[in-house]
Amino acid sequence: MDALLLSRIQFGANISFHILFPTITIALGWMLLYFKLRYNAGGAEKWMDAYRFWVKVFALSFAMGVVSGITMSFQFGTNWPGFMETVGNIAGPLLAYEVLTAFFLEAVFLGIMLFGASRAPGWLHTLATFLVAFGTTMSAFWILVLNSWMHTPAGFEMRDGVAHATDWLAIVFNPSMPYRMAHMLLASGLTVSFLIAGLSAFRYLLGDRSGSVRVALKTGVATAAILIPVQIFAGDMHGLNTLEHQPAKVAAMEGNWETGPNKPLLLFALPDEETRENRFELGVPNGASIILKHHADGVVPGLNDYVLEDGTVKHPPVSPVFWSFRIMVGVGLAMLAASWGAAYVLWRRKAGLDGAAGRWTLRVLVAMSFSGWAATLAGWYTTEIGRQPWLVQGVLTTKQAVADVPAAMVGSTLAMYLTAYAALIAAYVFVLFYLARRGAHGDAPPLLHRTGEAAAAVLAPAE
Repeated sequence: MDALLLSRIQFGANISFHILFPTITIALGWMLLYFKLRYNAGGAEKWMDAYRFWVKVFALSFAMGVVSGITMSFQFGTNWPGFMETVGNIAGPLLAYEVLTAFFLEAVFLGIMLFGASRAPGWLHTLATFLVAFGTTMSAFWILVLNSWMHTPAGFEMRDGVAHATDWLAIVFNPSMPYRMAHMLLASGLTVSFLIAGLSAFRYLLGDRSGSVRVALKTGVATAAILIPVQIFAGDMHGLNTLEHQPAKVAAMEGNWETGPNKPLLLFALPDEETRENRFELGVPNGASIILKHHADGVVPGLNDYVLEDGTVKHPPVSPVFWSFRIMVGVGLAMLAASWGAAYVLWRRKAGLDGAAGRWTLRVLVAMSFSGWAATLAGWYTTEIGRQPWLVQGVLTTKQAVADVPAAMVGSTLAMYLTAYAALIAAYVFVLFYLARRGAHGDAPPLLHRTGEAAAAVLAPAE
């Protein structure tokens, strides 16, 4: 592997690890505000108990996100100096806005949010929770503005090979930003909904029947059931926007080689870039044309349109984009089935969670606890690998931006990063389930005094 490929893998590993935690904190901040407002409205202690438990998860996720974000930002200088040299006049201010308007807001009020429930006036604690939630969303806004601009750059001009801003409104509200922002916020909401539902289901299976567990479980399921169809619609709109501005990416997502009408929606295929065809195709006739153009005769772009006469390929790697897109869609459909099925059991079946169907529903929710991570990463790989060979679409290629660093040096640091991230992910997941076992107040539910009994309670077959 050369330095370019290793640098791409290293940055991909860093951002894959980092994105997991903002995906949780963005929506979890608003979920905590909801818990607090429900407590303020009625005074029911179960809502405050839910708040106390999930604010611990927020604090842990926030800390992991901050540390991994700092590490990732270093690589702009160590591995990708050409990025800032070329588009730093635009990227630099946007990153600064994120720090000034969002991160500082979160950092200032996080202490009140974590430790002020019994020390600060109720209105101040609620306000701090709102400002932290607002800060996480603003942080996502500025980062997504920059990322969207890299996909659909606007409002700038090139002078001597350097990008200069000419219209900041056009930069901020570039053509793909609204679609990418909506898609990401909904992805965060779904990630948190399934995490809340999954950990609450885990606690319920282990014998914790407290009111805080029940309301958190119902909130997670209801939110997921509402958001997933909205996300499917937003994803379709985002896809149509991508078709307009990045047709090569859509061609790779569809595994379509030749431009033309009546293109099938491929459910399975093995794209072969050497022969420039697919093997073992299984598809729905006219499906891609109908989805992308809304009629069977719609013309879908093909990958062969992006090969120059000298053989230079100007489209992204096909297999990673093709399969990551299908993983994202597959996980989304699983979310739809799981959330609607759980909602039916919770609100329509008389036995609720205490019958055989309820226990199996709880197990499914536990298994889906981190499904949001899987869908987010698959979607991220689709959009970022799908941008190749460009780092900034039409402006700067990935190859032009990489540092002249020995491959061995990049490979050694990559190995260290991967080792550290694997350990941190394992520790993070362990701590989440440890917190779930301990409960909202730090006291283990009756069935959790011994690990063996806890495992048996979860795995025991339904009666």
